[in-house]
Amino acid sequence: MRTVVRALTAGLLALPVFLAAQEPTCVRCPGTYVPVSEIQAYVDRAVTYNLVDQQIRQVDAGKTNLAVGVVRRGKLERPGEVAEHDFVSEVYHVIEGSATLVLGPDLVGKERRPATLETVRLFNGPGNNAKSITNGVEYHLEQGDAVIIPAGTGHQFTKIDDHIVYLMVRVDPDKVTPHRTESDSKEYLATKPASRGGRGDQ
Repeated sequence: MRTVVRALTAGLLALPVFLAAQEPTCVRCPGTYVPVSEIQAYVDRAVTYNLVDQQIRQVDAGKTNLAVGVVRRGKLERPGEVAEHDFVSEVYHVIEGSATLVLGPDLVGKERRPATLETVRLFNGPGNNAKSITNGVEYHLEQGDAVIIPAGTGHQFTKIDDHIVYLMVRVDPDKVTPHRTESDSKEYLATKPASRGGRGDQ
């Protein structure tokens, strides 16, 4: 019994030293503020130029990169293409509109996403497109809803009632995509976009 008490006492005495030795994974990293006016500017730009996915910021958060963007999708009456990302997880928070989204890991007709795509190079890294998802789970998204999509999980919009706009948060622990600063954002908003082309804008 005394041996157990001594071991517990030693462990408790060592605990403050252990806790004191912990350091944040991102040492002295600044916070990042994105005003609603800037988010709205991206939504307006999406409408004006028929854009889908736009990255607003991407920052170093220590063990991971963290990004925030805006996605706007128009009316969809038939299932769209499936997208899946190897390394980057995503969180959607619906700002307006509604849609049906299917999620699942088992992709049918999987093909690698072209490495030249802007979304692959700058937003969500390498991954796959597919025709459908076997035994996918269907969710009806409405304003205010949120959905978490881990890396490796296929996601497919099968119907968009009129349009949907959602805030996108991306978690990139392997840091496969580049940072995007406030200055980068201002420069982007001040220029007319080039034609993107290609597939796989999820």
